[in-house]
Amino acid sequence: MTATRVLVLNSGSSSVKYQLLDMSDRSRLAVGLVERIGEETSRLKHTPLTGGDERERTGPIADHEAALKAVAEELAADGLGLDSPDLAAIGHRVVHGGKHFTAPTVVDDAVLAEIERLIPVAPLHNPANLTGIRTAQALRPDLPQVAVFDTAFHTTMPESAARYAIDVETADRHRVRRYGFHGTSHAYVSRATAELLGKAPEEVNVIVLHLGNGASASAVRGGKCVDTSMGLTPLEGLVMGTRSGDLDPAVIFHLARVGGLSVDEIDSLLNKKSGLVGLCGDNDMREIRRRIDEGDEQARLAFDIYIHRLKKYIGAYYAVLGRVDAVAFTAGVGENAAPVREAALAGLEELGLAVDGDLNAVRGDEPRLISPEYARVKVAVVPTDEELEIATQTYALAGKNN
Repeated sequence: MTATRVLVLNSGSSSVKYQLLDMSDRSRLAVGLVERIGEETSRLKHTPLTGGDERERTGPIADHEAALKAVAEELAADGLGLDSPDLAAIGHRVVHGGKHFTAPTVVDDAVLAEIERLIPVAPLHNPANLTGIRTAQALRPDLPQVAVFDTAFHTTMPESAARYAIDVETADRHRVRRYGFHGTSHAYVSRATAELLGKAPEEVNVIVLHLGNGASASAVRGGKCVDTSMGLTPLEGLVMGTRSGDLDPAVIFHLARVGGLSVDEIDSLLNKKSGLVGLCGDNDMREIRRRIDEGDEQARLAFDIYIHRLKKYIGAYYAVLGRVDAVAFTAGVGENAAPVREAALAGLEELGLAVDGDLNAVRGDEPRLISPEYARVKVAVVPTDEELEIATQTYALAGKNN
């Protein structure tokens, strides 16, 4: 295959994030974002990385088709148009692939139909992902369109980890099980951590902590996920920026029966008004740490609850794996918040876990170890790169199908 470029699209309900990469050297040629699609105040921000200045256009962009046409125009202005023979494929982030999609998949009518059937378990994400795919197909019907699923990396979980302990027939009828999310990040980071240790992924057991506004943990044995913290939806698991994470299910019944809240109100409460923002009014870890430094007890409590839940998952996944070679921190908080990394592993020295204060304080864009030499388990900070992971999987699959 002579064409080496891959366009990566991440279509949200009112936005499109994109990157154009050249897989011959894994370099980025352009990045950009279209936001507020469907509004009068739509904005496209485009950054060419081959020379030239960042550009921005504002004004109404009616729908995703108009958004992608605008993206194509910006790329063409840099000599990187979608009609280029150098474009090998378009890779799409798709949030929910259910049990069916266990790997990146070339899109056809059957694939589109299955993604559509999964909308009830991903009502906020899959419709927008579908719109992005169909729009790209219309623009380049001759080009492979590849769906890369957030859930795919987690399909290797054994049934003992994926099943909820509810009636099996009911669960199967309504597709209720633990799917997990952030899969492209967990795949990339677990593999990059093995590389940092100078080993093959098959030789390494890693606990990956993807800590951003959304947060998830995974236990990865020999390159395969065996457990992860998010479940049927991204609500389960760790304390997040606005999501509650783990919760006694009876809280929902209590809020409905005693509090008089509707299902939609409870949904909004747990997804948008809980987590750190529910505990202290802020979901930015930098602001929370600033408030703690000023003696704010509400911020301190929110931080402590966040760390307590995180530490519980580290311990649980240590037990699941039996042997842990590394713990890897990634995403916005994981990569940048040294106090979070220090607090999460404090007191776990008996498990072979420790953080070197000086190494932990260093900031950087490259994967690095922050554990002392003597630590039995390595602790790493590994910047995630979901777009590169999507491009890598897309290019590999497009090459097989050409």
